[in-house]
Amino acid sequence: MSNYNPFEQFQANLDMAAQALGYSRDDYETLRHPERELTVYIPVEMDNGSIQVFKGFRVQHSTVRGPGKGGIRFHPRTELDEVKALAGWMSLKCAVAGIPYGGAKGGICVDPTKLSKGELERLTRRYTSMIAPIIGVQNDIPAPDVNTNEQIMAWMMDTYSMLTGSTVHGVVTGKPLALGGSLGRKESAGRGVMFITKAIVEKMDIKIQGLRIIVQGFGNVGSTTARLLSQQGAKIVGISDVSCAIYNEDGIDIAEVIRQKGDGLLDKVSVKGKRIPLDDILTAECDVLIPAALENQIIDTNANDIKAKIIVEAANGPTSVEADKILAERGILVMPDILANAGGVVVSYFEWVQNLQSLMWEEAEVNQRMKKLLITALDKIVEVAESKNVTYRMAAYMIALKSLSMTMKLRGIFP
Repeated sequence: MSNYNPFEQFQANLDMAAQALGYSRDDYETLRHPERELTVYIPVEMDNGSIQVFKGFRVQHSTVRGPGKGGIRFHPRTELDEVKALAGWMSLKCAVAGIPYGGAKGGICVDPTKLSKGELERLTRRYTSMIAPIIGVQNDIPAPDVNTNEQIMAWMMDTYSMLTGSTVHGVVTGKPLALGGSLGRKESAGRGVMFITKAIVEKMDIKIQGLRIIVQGFGNVGSTTARLLSQQGAKIVGISDVSCAIYNEDGIDIAEVIRQKGDGLLDKVSVKGKRIPLDDILTAECDVLIPAALENQIIDTNANDIKAKIIVEAANGPTSVEADKILAERGILVMPDILANAGGVVVSYFEWVQNLQSLMWEEAEVNQRMKKLLITALDKIVEVAESKNVTYRMAAYMIALKSLSMTMKLRGIFP
């Protein structure tokens, strides 16, 4: 949607948080750069016998608080600066949530819908073998992200296990239950968005019942968020994916949409509502806007047209720095991605812990533990925002930066 460089956006917000904390450049210079960038060129034998080479990445932004943690995305627009930004946001996200992880991210520049299942498996396994030297249970633990799922994680786990000579459940999270996955993991990011949305509107003395909500992006996170919020009594008035946008001021039957959609796209769904241009979903009438697609969707050219009073970022980096300023001036509350969508990494952490201990927690326990961590983090962010008179995003960045910089000082620089 824009040409905004996501890593430069990450650095700009980090700089503002450092300034608000009174930090010198030396206090956080290390965090303006990733620790490690790996670019790989992945040869794959296609079904027709030809060889095609795909470009892939794995970036570790910071491991001062623990092993790197972050998803793998398969997308035709994946590029290095995007992955660097996503890794940086993961460092901040883990620090805000208070879990002992650093930030990492990976991706392959590919349209997975154009590959057969066999081609997708060969791509995944070769990529895993090429990043294997820098991942591991105590080094860097991948997870699903855009266009990746439990099956991709299963192939990654198996490949890594074959390379090491023993079954290593904890090398990835978001796995199938049969391979050491966690109950509640698949829905965790969307459930976390629901918890944060419900909590913030309650803090504003707004009832969730009848609240008009738009969800931009109807993948795993967006569809789960929409379903859970509709079950809480909210009215989902708009949804979209890459194929189309649907708006209905009387509310959309989300359960029916999910039933009809299956693994397909929204353009195959027939429910009450009008089709509107994709970009218009962001500026349609609603109380709460939940961008759950890709980064840099809300930018300076559309921020003035946003009708929502609250934005809850289910995607990573959906709002540009310039748009943030406009939204703040307009009094629109933005709940930042590094808290709002942290449910996924929190439950990934729980899955990792269960793998290390060879235990299985009940789903209710997983969800309750996740909610407790997220609401605790939210309360801290609200406290800092109110005491320092800053936005929720800046409060979250300040909390994360303070945690990371303190850990770096305690550890020092080796040698």
